[in-house]
Amino acid sequence: MAQDKKLVEAITSMDEDFAQWYTDVVKKADLIDYSSVKGCMIYRPYGYAIWENIQKILDTRFKETGHENVYMPMFIPETLLNKEKDHVEGFAPEVAWVTLGGSEKLTEKLCVRPTSETLFCEHYANVIKSYRDLPKLYNQWCSVVRWEKNTRPFLRTREFLWQEGHTMHATAEEAQEETIRMLNIYADFCEHDLAMPVIKGPKTESDKFAGAEATYAIEALMHDGKALQAGTSHYFGDGFAKAFDIQYTDKNNQLQYPHQTSWGVTTRLIGAIIMTHGDNNGLVLPPAVAPIQVVIIPVAQHKEGVLEKANELKDRLTKAGFRVKLDDSDNSAGWKYSEYEMKGVPVRLEIGPRDIEGNQCVLVARHDRSKDFVSLNNLETEVANKLEAVRAGIYAKALENRASKMTECENTDEIIKTLNEKGDGFISALWCESEECEDKVKELTGVGSRCIPFDMQGKEGKCVCCGKPAKTTVLWAKAY
Repeated sequence: MAQDKKLVEAITSMDEDFAQWYTDVVKKADLIDYSSVKGCMIYRPYGYAIWENIQKILDTRFKETGHENVYMPMFIPETLLNKEKDHVEGFAPEVAWVTLGGSEKLTEKLCVRPTSETLFCEHYANVIKSYRDLPKLYNQWCSVVRWEKNTRPFLRTREFLWQEGHTMHATAEEAQEETIRMLNIYADFCEHDLAMPVIKGPKTESDKFAGAEATYAIEALMHDGKALQAGTSHYFGDGFAKAFDIQYTDKNNQLQYPHQTSWGVTTRLIGAIIMTHGDNNGLVLPPAVAPIQVVIIPVAQHKEGVLEKANELKDRLTKAGFRVKLDDSDNSAGWKYSEYEMKGVPVRLEIGPRDIEGNQCVLVARHDRSKDFVSLNNLETEVANKLEAVRAGIYAKALENRASKMTECENTDEIIKTLNEKGDGFISALWCESEECEDKVKELTGVGSRCIPFDMQGKEGKCVCCGKPAKTTVLWAKAY
């Protein structure tokens, strides 16, 4: 046996240093590389393949609900950006500007898009004339630039990949329905395809998207107890329509302003997958987005018939629709086990001479290393069952982690005590809806408002901060 090409490097324990564990995983699992452009990263093939699978699933869901893909320019003229005052003020600190074209100074500087509401509005003003033109259900897949000061791969980078949906509707009711519909699509995708539990609800008034009347979010809890906003959906009302003079003639031949939404998820979902499911051996990938769902490891591959059988199984599983890799390199079987555990491949299939004699193989689940000896006669069904067991298992584990880190508190002293005793996590607490109290909670405890959960409302009591009668329950947490 030739010497292994490399050793599978150990990673820092997440309990020892969670931030370093995260960095080790994204680097050693070959997800990213750092570039010479500060704050920007290179998506390596394995990392980009995860995004492609996310994109493929969501794109199908968008199109099933009538949305069409378009593409807008990367640059936004300053005058266009300035048409919506609140929107501009919200993004001003993060905007990157182009001032030169070649060696010529531009007569008007161009913003590198941080988001594309203004571009869509300019277009909609040109193409929406009648009620027959509505609704407009557009989405685009692109990159955006926000000049972040502190960056971390996938979670916060100066350029990142995302999708941004922008829709126009005849009535406020239709637009509000669209806003919630897309929020639910995101939540279902996260819970089913990413096996990541999320909590849905509107953001507080102070935490809304710039220019929005209402912002809704899905919030996930990472393994270390910090929250991560996994997706947002915004209702804009007719504010942008008025700013950009977008009008249509209704059925009564009267001019009306349409109502607008926008919604998006980004490559930070990959960071969420890592921090929700990963362990001290590396990635644990949900089967739906894993670039490799099954890795085949031939045992004693130098013996007659082993590689032939391994290739036969690969062909069978590929034809059945699974994403399969056969590793027939000269690295040892032990090295291969560690390598594909690091990469989070959901299922490992082992096949050796004794297995071939018994018309069987071994299936090993990544998340708990459970082993099953299965007949080759039913291989496709057995693999599908094992992949579903991985999905269900990592979802249950993530749900258990969230439950163990969810605490109800009645005042800021209880929040501080909970954080000291249990560490970070979700805090549910009543709130009077005063922005002053919201800010005070963060100042005193370090936790900020994440959302107003749909399924935690109806409780009466006192505000967690001021003690006055509360109006709603808020989910609070430290966040990425």
